[in-house]
Amino acid sequence: MTKCVVAALYKFVTIEDPETFRDNLFRFMTENEVRGTVLVAHEGINGTVSGSRAHVDSFLNYLRSDARLADLEHKESYTDECPFLRTKVRLKKEIVTLGVEGVNPNHIVGSYVNPKDWNALISQEDVIVVDTRNDYEYQIGSFKNALNPDTTSFREFPEYVKSNLDPSKVKKVAMFCTGGIRCEKATSYMKMQGFEEVFHLKGGILKYLEEVDAAESMWEGECFVFDDRVSVDHDLSRGEYDLCHACRMPISAEEKASELYVLGESCPYCSDQHSEEDRARLRERQRQIELAKHRGEQHLGSNLAQIRDQRRSEKIAEKDRQRKAQEA
Repeated sequence: MTKCVVAALYKFVTIEDPETFRDNLFRFMTENEVRGTVLVAHEGINGTVSGSRAHVDSFLNYLRSDARLADLEHKESYTDECPFLRTKVRLKKEIVTLGVEGVNPNHIVGSYVNPKDWNALISQEDVIVVDTRNDYEYQIGSFKNALNPDTTSFREFPEYVKSNLDPSKVKKVAMFCTGGIRCEKATSYMKMQGFEEVFHLKGGILKYLEEVDAAESMWEGECFVFDDRVSVDHDLSRGEYDLCHACRMPISAEEKASELYVLGESCPYCSDQHSEEDRARLRERQRQIELAKHRGEQHLGSNLAQIRDQRRSEKIAEKDRQRKAQEA
């Protein structure tokens, strides 16, 4: 079976007209069978997509044909089945939301550390290693001795820094995240707060797992990813975790064996958080998903999303037609 290519990418770069960029990119992706989600903002782009080798290469070449993205880097992994069912290109205020005005990695950022040099850096006694991801990501895997900010969203990171890290006492900070984007913005914020020696893992965990041999690795556990694979192991193959469809938390085989786990309805993390009305709604949703699978169809929610995407594509095509008519 031909492997599906999964490509994760981002770049902080000024995009003056995000809406036009979004429309053109969405058109290209739908026409070339590239599925996944790409976020577009004035500050740049961020996304993960999947498709055949030829289609993903075509997508990357399309992006790099734009002079602003000529040096765009990406991370790859492979899976038997593509993890995305739909194509989404969304406009955002930030491509990764920190919620602090003035933070711009294009103006100030920490020092990049290549994956091959990461182990030596985080092994130094005077280096504080900080995982900039959320708590549920940290719980299934992280670097040895990394601090967990215990955040539920990236917006909480500035408060963690304010409460736990003093620039007059902490001299060296090494930061990392899944693909590099969060820690790039985090290092920019840290530099603005007066931290002098701030480092971040170039390409994030995914690039580290891609380039560093497992025998030499300081990574422990699996890496959470934001697609249907849920997690990947050190070989970047689909991991052992599943996702609770009720609360979206990653769950292990042991947690699925718990009496608190009910497929589509609850897990040990959320079993006490749902009202009976919520449970009834979740049971019905799971029933519809199973009926759709039995018929060989996607769940209704997926179909509705495809309809919305198709309508957007039609609107973009109509804009093109009107523009060409005016130019003629």
